[in-house]
Amino acid sequence: MGILLAVGALEATHMLSGVAGWLNETVGNMDLTVLLIGTASAVVDNVPLVAAAMGMYDLQLFPADHRLWELLAFCAGTGGSLLVIGSAAGVAVMGMERLTFFGYIRQTGWLALLGYGAGALSYIALNA
Repeated sequence: MGILLAVGALEATHMLSGVAGWLNETVGNMDLTVLLIGTASAVVDNVPLVAAAMGMYDLQLFPADHRLWELLAFCAGTGGSLLVIGSAAGVAVMGMERLTFFGYIRQTGWLALLGYGAGALSYIALNA
């Protein structure tokens, strides 16, 4: 609840729209911007990340059924698996399987990155 309140405060102070403007100017491609946001999900939990994105992008310009939200849902949801610490399930697996952070990166991280990239590129190609 506290994280979502913090996201709401950032939205109320127009910080999130400023970040969106900076990303649009710096990156220039909305699909690449969403891929970067999804990659950030490897470190930041996907729920506040998606809540922040909802504050960053106006629903008048990007209605609920816009492809931005579909791609963001995929990227934020699967981006948490890039690093084992990006999701609560990953942290639970670390404890249950006695898996170390670097062990995960060595054994599984590259597969998660491959799946993330293949899924996102497939979505972009099918909806271009």
